[in-house]
Amino acid sequence: MESNAVRESSLLAASGKEVLHTPSVTANEKHSMGPGLAAGPDKQGKTRRPLKWLNTGVILPLLAGILFLVLWEEQIFHKIFDLKKYQLPIPSTIAAAMRENFSLLLSFTGYTLTEAVLGMLVGSTCGFLIALAATAWPRWGGGSLTMVAALNAVPIVALAPIMNLWFGDGIGSRVAIVTATTMAAMAINAYKGMAAVDPLALDLMHSYAANKPAVFRYLRIQNSLPYVFTALKINATASMIGAIVGEFFFSSRGLGYLLSNSIKVAKMPLGWSCIVLAAIAGVIFYLIVERLEKVFIKWHPSQRA
Repeated sequence: MESNAVRESSLLAASGKEVLHTPSVTANEKHSMGPGLAAGPDKQGKTRRPLKWLNTGVILPLLAGILFLVLWEEQIFHKIFDLKKYQLPIPSTIAAAMRENFSLLLSFTGYTLTEAVLGMLVGSTCGFLIALAATAWPRWGGGSLTMVAALNAVPIVALAPIMNLWFGDGIGSRVAIVTATTMAAMAINAYKGMAAVDPLALDLMHSYAANKPAVFRYLRIQNSLPYVFTALKINATASMIGAIVGEFFFSSRGLGYLLSNSIKVAKMPLGWSCIVLAAIAGVIFYLIVERLEKVFIKWHPSQRA
């Protein structure tokens, strides 16, 4: 009888105080429960885990996307906006064009993505250094933020010919265009993160007689990381736009070049294939940056939800 009984939820300790314990189950009781219940919540959690991604945040956008494609395939949008099929190809025609030109589209997508990644890395690095200088030496570095904002206001269509004259018609001109378009977002966001530190934390660093490099290393740069990743997510999509628009003017490869030529010769399904691949590459690029954010700043409250 004693071996089959569940232990009492409370036991009197030797000191006379009541000590709480969770009910424990003996080996005989586990055997009587069967393998499923005896395994406990871990095994049940494993059975639920494959269905974890089926939440409303995934299902609703998925259903909305499928509905959008069905309406497009049935030419509902053509009737609403009075469009012909050569003006707006249906999804099945675009998919056929992607299958026929798969190797070409894959090669040009990789080329454009290389331009976007290189330009974003250079532009984000330059923007971060400008923010660092503006925070460390406000009197001298503060004006650099204004210059970066002015550079960002210049349209890409005006930058493209200038960069082509400076860096030639190779990949360097598109990298320069992306660099110019991504520098401002990083500089402004990183500067805000470095400047908006907790005054109490700053006073604590000063009370420990921390010098300026130590304050930057342990407080300002760490505080700017959430802002830096916000800028990187903005630049992930802006860099694709800069690379594609740059290829419109001076290039012999890339999605922008192929899109421009396809529109000129009225190959609209191939042109829409370029648009679809550019969108997919931009989303993948954004998701990679978002994943890196979860890895590097998992201590931040925004990543704990």
